[in-house]
Amino acid sequence: PLIMTGLSVAVAFKTGLFNIGAAGQYVIGAGASLYCALGFGLPWYVCLLAAIAAGAVLGAISGLLKAYRNVNEVISCIMLNWISLYLVNALLSQVKETASPYTFTLSSTNPDAILPSLGLGALFSDNQYVTIAIPLTIVVAIVIWVLLEKTKFGYELKATGYNKNAAKYCGMAEKRNIILSLMISGALAGMGAAMLYLTGY
Repeated sequence: PLIMTGLSVAVAFKTGLFNIGAAGQYVIGAGASLYCALGFGLPWYVCLLAAIAAGAVLGAISGLLKAYRNVNEVISCIMLNWISLYLVNALLSQVKETASPYTFTLSSTNPDAILPSLGLGALFSDNQYVTIAIPLTIVVAIVIWVLLEKTKFGYELKATGYNKNAAKYCGMAEKRNIILSLMISGALAGMGAAMLYLTGY
């Protein structure tokens, strides 16, 4: 979760934006993944995709406000952090144990929602929480680096961040790039949350 949320903030920063909403995107990712697992009984990969989508949607809201209404992303992100927190609290109250404030455990409710370990736990003293999240995080970090440093799309995102007016003059879709930067950023934070909570933690 620390690597993924750090990556989330770094992507936005590299493209000239301040994603103060990584906390809210993380929370909404946790809520989406857990509700899909506990409320709908879906498998881990669907829960992971739900968390990514939820984080991306939250990031897109800030991006849309920034691109079309010039609302500072710091302000909208902070407000969305609190909205996310209360929304997830209300959502997860539907799948919690009656005698405690905690949600049902994945191991007893839906073991298919737990990320596979592929034997990686044996490398860490048989730690049950070590899953494919670790190699997946490394792969995602490499993909983001390639995206930002080696592709035309990444160049356009960074160019828009440096000067959106110059980017527009050069024929780049600066509004789209702002929205996509925050969507990618939000998706990474949401994914980080799912990688923790889908271990059965």
